[in-house]
Amino acid sequence: MADTIAETVELLYTIDQENLTPDQQIALGTAMATLAQAERLEQVNERLRGIHQVLNSWAMKATVDGGR
Repeated sequence: MADTIAETVELLYTIDQENLTPDQQIALGTAMATLAQAERLEQVNERLRGIHQVLNSWAMKATVDGGR
C-alpha cells in the first residue's frame, strides 16, 4: 500500500493546478485530503501490526512458561 500512496502523491503533485476549473480544484483538494487520511491509516496499521506481534510473543511465552 505504501507504494500506491507514494505513486498517488507523485501524481497529485504533477497536476498543474493553475489550469483547473473550480470543480477540478475541489476534486483535487478532496483527493489530497483522502490521501492524507490513507497515509495516516497506514501508519496506524503499522503500529497495530507491531502491537500484535508483541502480544503474540507474550502469548507464546505464557503458553511455553505455563507448560513447564
